Amino acid sequence: MHGLRKLPELVESIYDAGLDPSLWNNAVAGIRDFVGGQACGLFSKDSISKFGVTHYYCGADPRYIQLYSETYSKFDPLTVLPPHGEIVSIPDLVNFDEYRKGRFYQEWMQPQGCSDAANVVLEKSSCPVMMTVLSGRRMVDPAMKHRLSLIVPHASRALLINRAITAQLTLATALADVLDNLASGIFLLDASCRVVHANSAGHALLAADDVVRSVAGQLVTSSAEANQTLREAFATGNDVVLLAARDRAIPLLSPSGERYVAHILPLSSVLRNGSERVVNAAGALLLRKVSLGGQSYGELIARTFDLTPAELRVFLSIVEIGGIPETAAALGIAETTAKTHLHRVFAKTGVSRQADLVKLAAGFSNPLVN
Repeated sequence: MHGLRKLPELVESIYDAGLDPSLWNNAVAGIRDFVGGQACGLFSKDSISKFGVTHYYCGADPRYIQLYSETYSKFDPLTVLPPHGEIVSIPDLVNFDEYRKGRFYQEWMQPQGCSDAANVVLEKSSCPVMMTVLSGRRMVDPAMKHRLSLIVPHASRALLINRAITAQLTLATALADVLDNLASGIFLLDASCRVVHANSAGHALLAADDVVRSVAGQLVTSSAEANQTLREAFATGNDVVLLAARDRAIPLLSPSGERYVAHILPLSSVLRNGSERVVNAAGALLLRKVSLGGQSYGELIARTFDLTPAELRVFLSIVEIGGIPETAAALGIAETTAKTHLHRVFAKTGVSRQADLVKLAAGFSNPLVN
């Protein structure tokens, strides 16, 4: 019953390693002591090339760990892996006498004072993860296998935890990279419109202190009406309310005269754990500058609404510059002519206010480009 009193403590250390992989070396040392081996390690072995890499180990000379990866992994008896979770010793895999004449035993095991090993597949994949406990005795005995069997289910689950956490971190890192490469500002806001997270473009907008700013951590825009809309939408923290607000473009005019449009976005259910949010954010706000300078962009609007060249020029001017007098002056036409073209634009687009044209135009803007 060697070491059974230490089993609960050992299991705890294994799950600690599941949450923090840097603790695996400590867990592996505990497993070696509990099982009664000379050395212990976690390693992976490519199912095709048969080359193995040791990830965590104790009780072995680092030089032999390197030699295993470089040379001897292809000679070890684990050419055909046992079923997941089944503990096997070398005599279970090959003829033991023949094995003792081979290179793996003569050049790698024997110089370390080992003869047999207990092996088990902890994670089945194209590059399975295994645990091995090297024995200084002639053969691994049943008691040693039994003690290892008490550990295997916990070690397997801990590796699954490692994989799940790594996948989530990878996804979060990839998502952060994507958001940081967007030209649009993205803000995750809580129910009080406090900024929980912002991408690089969002931080740049806050630093400019123009169309948006942070006041005691709360996002405030240049429009009192927009601020009221945001507070009402985010206060509920309800995706249904945020979904209803999603289609409402919020036009913003900065003090410097730059035009922006904001969209409220609900957070995906991916960010939920049961009924609780993983983060404190109630929703997201996408803020982008209205930029209609590209010819292809204008052509897309013209094709969509069947606008004439003159009507398109008035449309773009209203969005970028402002009202009828400014548009007439910019285009060098009479105000009555600008009004006539504007009324035709209203009729073709189905809107009735200049502010609605800004919202409509923002729908054609590509947030992925500058």
